[in-house]
Formats: sequence, C-alpha cells, structure tokens
Amino acid sequence: MQEPILEVIHLKKVFNRTEAVKDVSFSVPTGTCFGLLGPNGAGKTTSMEVIEDIIQPTAGQILYRGRPRIESFREEIGIQFQHTSLLNFLTVKETLQSFYRLFHNPENLDELINRCDLSPIIDRQNNKLSGGQQQRLMLALALINRPNLVFLDEPSTGLDPQSRHNLWSIVEGIKKEGKTIIMTTHSMEEAEFLCDQIAIMDGGTIIAEGSPKSLITTYCKGSTILLPGYAFGMDPQELPFSWRLQDDMIEIDTDNIQAGLTRMLDLDIDLSEMHVRSGNLEDVFLRLTGKQLRD
Repeated sequence: MQEPILEVIHLKKVFNRTEAVKDVSFSVPTGTCFGLLGPNGAGKTTSMEVIEDIIQPTAGQILYRGRPRIESFREEIGIQFQHTSLLNFLTVKETLQSFYRLFHNPENLDELINRCDLSPIIDRQNNKLSGGQQQRLMLALALINRPNLVFLDEPSTGLDPQSRHNLWSIVEGIKKEGKTIIMTTHSMEEAEFLCDQIAIMDGGTIIAEGSPKSLITTYCKGSTILLPGYAFGMDPQELPFSWRLQDDMIEIDTDNIQAGLTRMLDLDIDLSEMHVRSGNLEDVFLRLTGKQLRD
C-alpha cells in the first residue's frame, strides 16, 4: 500500500449546535480512488467541503502529504462540483482558455481536450451542452491545473448509461496516470466500478470502511435465490430456509448455493424461472444505512 496523500484525523464540524460531522478519520493512499458514500444528511458533503478547504473544521486535523495544508494546497487539487454555473454564451474553448490563464503551470489544452473528448463540442456554447458533455467539460476544468488530488462530487448524476460509462473510462484513465481521486456518489455501481477503497458514512460518522470486495464479503455473505411464488408446490412457510416475499417473488438466502439448489430439487420445487443474485455494494449500503428514504 502506498503512502497516504491525505489523512483526515478526528474531523468534526458543527453548525448552530448541530453536529454535521462528529468524528471522522480516514486516509487515502496515493494513486487510488477513494469513495465517500452515505445517505442524504450523512455528513459526506460537509466532510468533502472541509477537506477541500472550502469551509473550516470545528475540530480535527487534515494532513496533505504528511503535513497540514498550506495555501499551495488549493493549487495542487482539482474539484468537479456537482452543480457549477458557467457563463452561458462562452464556448467550450473559450471557457477552457479562461481557466487556463488562472494557473501557473496549466495542462496542455490540446491534451486535455483529447482526454475528455471535447473536440466535437469545442465551439459549442456552454448553455447548448448536454448533461454528459457538461460533465466532461467540468472534469476538464478540474484537471486543468495538473492536480495531484482530484475531488469528484456526484460525477455522473443525471447521465444516461452511455455518457456515464464514457465518464467512467475518463476517470479510470486519470487514475492510471497516478493521480488520486476522492469521490462522492449515490451510484453503488459507480462506486464498485471505480473505487479501490470506500468509507460509508451515516449520522456524521464512518460506519464501515474497506475495499468494495471486502465490504461485500463482510456484510453480504452467500447468495439469494429468487423464484416466483407459483414455483412452489407447498406452503412457503414449510420451507427449511430463511425466505421473504418481495414483489410476488420468493427470495431465499443461502450460504451454500449448491446445497440450497440440491435441497430445493429434493422438495420438487420448479427451478425453471430461477434467478440467483450475489451480494453487491448496494446490498451492503442498504443493510448498513436502512431502506427508508431520507430527505
């Protein structure tokens, strides 16, 4: 494991007596993608804004390359905000050129345009961009200062599947260059695909942390067998398994899929419309934070 580029130590943030972040600690190894996940109100956005040096912490310490952050920290990071307003009647090229002039050692614009696939829209005005095109432009602006550390806030929100996967490919390329990425997302598929390490927040604290694979192994052991109710020639109450009814489907949890299927065949259960689902990061998230919708 590489040395951490960022360390968050006992971070706390209070707004008007409300503890948005209670006691958060984690470290991010250089060259990895770290995901900060959580339901609405969990404290992840506040944590990110403190780490990005947008707001000040109430308590705690943030170390960048082993030392407290100094003014140059802002020069060495890139941030793609979830919502950013750009001047409507500037073109993509003019916007890039404007940001280019703000930094001492900016990225080569031609390379940046190619990396973020902006050539087809380079002369288009900002207010004429689709969601995916705008996100690619915002990512380019986050990279224009050659950052060592890149923050992505909900990078694919509202994108269609094609645009989302295109953006993921760009992010994967950034990681292969040795840059470090810290991201928030509500897409568990995105987190599982991009992140090397994940911290799940709830109630202002981190409740679980690890690689996607280790979290799934720890919190979602075994598999789930899904069958329509009519596949059973018996009352499901008589099943020798743990089961539940979900949208007219019987869901059966088993730690040993082979043994479970063998037992169901012995019970003469019709398996012709069977589906088997292994645990994923979304299952982990729901198990840890609950299924109730939060505003």
